Amino acid sequence: MSTGFFSHPLCRKHNPGPGHPERPERLAAIENALQTSPIRERIIFRTAPKATDQDLRRVHHEGFLEEVNFLCQSSTYFPSMEAEVNAATLEAAYLAAGAGIAAVQAVMKGELTNAFCAVRPPGHHATAHQSMGFCLFNNVAIAAAHLMEREGLSRVLVADWDLHHGNGTQDIFYDSSRIFYFSTHQWGIYPGSGSADETGSGEGRGFTLNRPLMMGDGDAEIVAAFEEELKPAMEKFQPEFVLVSAGFDAHALDPLGSLSVTDEGFRRIATATRAIAEKHAHGRLVVFLEGGYNLEALGRCVCDLLDVLSSYSHSRK
Repeated sequence: MSTGFFSHPLCRKHNPGPGHPERPERLAAIENALQTSPIRERIIFRTAPKATDQDLRRVHHEGFLEEVNFLCQSSTYFPSMEAEVNAATLEAAYLAAGAGIAAVQAVMKGELTNAFCAVRPPGHHATAHQSMGFCLFNNVAIAAAHLMEREGLSRVLVADWDLHHGNGTQDIFYDSSRIFYFSTHQWGIYPGSGSADETGSGEGRGFTLNRPLMMGDGDAEIVAAFEEELKPAMEKFQPEFVLVSAGFDAHALDPLGSLSVTDEGFRRIATATRAIAEKHAHGRLVVFLEGGYNLEALGRCVCDLLDVLSSYSHSRK
């Protein structure tokens, strides 16, 4: 068993417009960093397949999918997504969602211990009925729904360490007791959600845990959230699978945020998340790329993440 890396060249074809931070070069930066890293020898590279409409309908409304298809085929600016879209965007989005499904299937079958999905557009802002904040489809939510409906799991953790709160993922599962959503994010910025008193509703009350961070917070604060809050919560929840929305825009060098997480801070929260998967979920862990807009920091941090994941994979042999 080992660590999978799921991506597709067409994920670079989505071009949201001149000067847009969520640019195709993000994936190139990751791949270039891997080219010169010894970690590459420990990674199994797989080509992402496309998700089906049935896969997407587990999360997204039918009318929304029709709207997205129409707008992408019309090649227009999509205001709620804050990006230009076209047919290449649509194809990339189906591949981004398909990568997550293929990754969780491979882990469930025991073909891989864990996996990273290097895909774009990202997903955690997309709600059931609306694309938002650079995100077209909610890739991590689609994978979680697959695990519940096709793999028969009852308890899935979605941990989100992006700079921005994953409002879409929270909204989709807010009344569910089968998905535990945990997020660290900078408070007071887009999309304006993610307060500590947002804890779920109905059957889902108590299954959302938000830990907003303040401007300037860094390694100590984000690591404490994972070690002192998420880990104890998982002792009770006992997840059967762990999914991660991994944004690297909380990095001190990122142009969009005001947090000060370092490379080492990201490594430590990746290690904490891996430990949760090992203790409760037989090591089953799939990580999705979300934000991260300083290309050098992004490449380094993804290599560090893959080092954490693949070192764990080798320890399982």
